[in-house]
Amino acid sequence: MVDFFQQFNPITQAFIATLFTWLMTALGASLVFATKTMNQRLLDSMLGFAGGVMIAASYWSLLGPAIELSEDNPLGTWFPAAAGFLLGGIFLWGIDKVLPHLHPNSPLSGAEGYHTRQRKRSTLLVLAITLHNIPEGLAVGIAFGALANGGAEASLAGAVTLALGIGIQNFPEGLAVSMPLRGDGMSRRKSFFYGQFSGMVEPIAAVIGALAVAFFEPLLPYALSFAAGAMIFVVAEEVIPSSQENGHKDLASMSLMVGFVLMMILDVALG
Repeated sequence: MVDFFQQFNPITQAFIATLFTWLMTALGASLVFATKTMNQRLLDSMLGFAGGVMIAASYWSLLGPAIELSEDNPLGTWFPAAAGFLLGGIFLWGIDKVLPHLHPNSPLSGAEGYHTRQRKRSTLLVLAITLHNIPEGLAVGIAFGALANGGAEASLAGAVTLALGIGIQNFPEGLAVSMPLRGDGMSRRKSFFYGQFSGMVEPIAAVIGALAVAFFEPLLPYALSFAAGAMIFVVAEEVIPSSQENGHKDLASMSLMVGFVLMMILDVALG
């Protein structure tokens, strides 16, 4: 299986890897066929777990390698990581202000973005998770695109580990869209469709990220830290608050720690 995967170029590998992460989103959304309601404690714990995975991936798979790649930077080893990280957060902040979206567990009155009152709840929920998946797809694409440059800091195992971690945390994201829609009276089929649809952006973002760093090597440390900053913004602005809005703060916090440790183990052991 590994030999089969290695025969493809890094950009194709990034695309294949994010097809897996999209599949995990669809698997989470498919639980809507099993039940109409979702245990809120379970959903909150899964969101916390997803946040932990994203935080760990942001450092071990993205910021750490970015710092290692910047050892000879004339502006300082810290500069590309710091600049890219802040730019990633600013980029997501800007999209957050423009793109209409609704966070999981939030009422329709809590929708954000431009002209949110003219949008349906289903559209707003899908756009929120889609907003999540842009930096996640970029992160996977950048990790695989780094392989094209042959840097010592880049490894196929590390890129695959990142894709695996993102895929694991995509499972509750698909669920976080499909179950509220089903609870609002939407059919199971439509709820599933909207839930899995939110993951479709990841292969597109991955190819863009992989192409950018494969052909512009000096961008690599900035791109890695940019993806990290974007993911941390999503975690701080949406994932953690959504996991704690229903009074399950301790459960969500412990789940976040479990997710963090799992991703750390995967990256250190396999990457």
